[in-house]
Amino acid sequence: MNDIKRLALVTGASSGIGLELARQLAERGYDLVINAEDGPRLERAAQQIRVAGTVVHTVQADLRNYDQTEALYAAVTATGRPLDVAVLNAGVGQGGAFTDTDLADELEIVDLNVRSTVHLAKRVLRDMAAHDEGRVLVTSSIASTMPGSFQAVYNASKSFLQSFTQALQNELKDTGITLTSLMPGPTETDFFHRADMDDTQVGRQDKDDPAQVARQGLDALFAGKDKLVAGSAKTKAQGLANKVLPDKLKSEVHRKMAEPGSGEED
Repeated sequence: MNDIKRLALVTGASSGIGLELARQLAERGYDLVINAEDGPRLERAAQQIRVAGTVVHTVQADLRNYDQTEALYAAVTATGRPLDVAVLNAGVGQGGAFTDTDLADELEIVDLNVRSTVHLAKRVLRDMAAHDEGRVLVTSSIASTMPGSFQAVYNASKSFLQSFTQALQNELKDTGITLTSLMPGPTETDFFHRADMDDTQVGRQDKDDPAQVARQGLDALFAGKDKLVAGSAKTKAQGLANKVLPDKLKSEVHRKMAEPGSGEED
């Protein structure tokens, strides 16, 4: 029994930061339950992760849906093993002016980024509380520190996650459970393409390495840190600046980065 590896859950694990978090947890000796909506991509990710010799359970589920989120939790409990690490990483964005974007797209952001995170946190934290042990990593964003002109709902969803995580940190401060907020900056994933932001300045700029972001995030998680702005020195400097800049100025800066067409050549 002492040879059984610890178990970790990673949502949004088929690509990008989520895939790197899962891969690096495997390298750190964890067995995994990984989730994504796209089944074929999820299976390809699992094949990559299994190279480390870890056991990987895949659960295809759309976490915007309550029943499918419950099915993911059921798959975790079906392992019969306590969950040592939960990485609540699944998320989606949408660029564009709020008056132009589809309501359905904006509500998908709320359902995935906010509702599913609260849903899974409720389930896994109660289990962890029963054992008085566990670690939770919530993928927030540096976007949580600024009003998101032309990404209004996305940035607001990340601000929710930031406040939510910090509140739970306080509630659970006298327990064996820790929560860490991971706050990446723009990272080299398919996020901006999926968010229809290929023509924006932020969509076209050089971005951070997801492997670096994941490594810094896991280091912070296992060190018991409350939060971390992860990525390059440029991203970390932006995080420091956002602590002191007024919201109106941050809104203007975000506008120049995210306004449709801002990345097009003159």
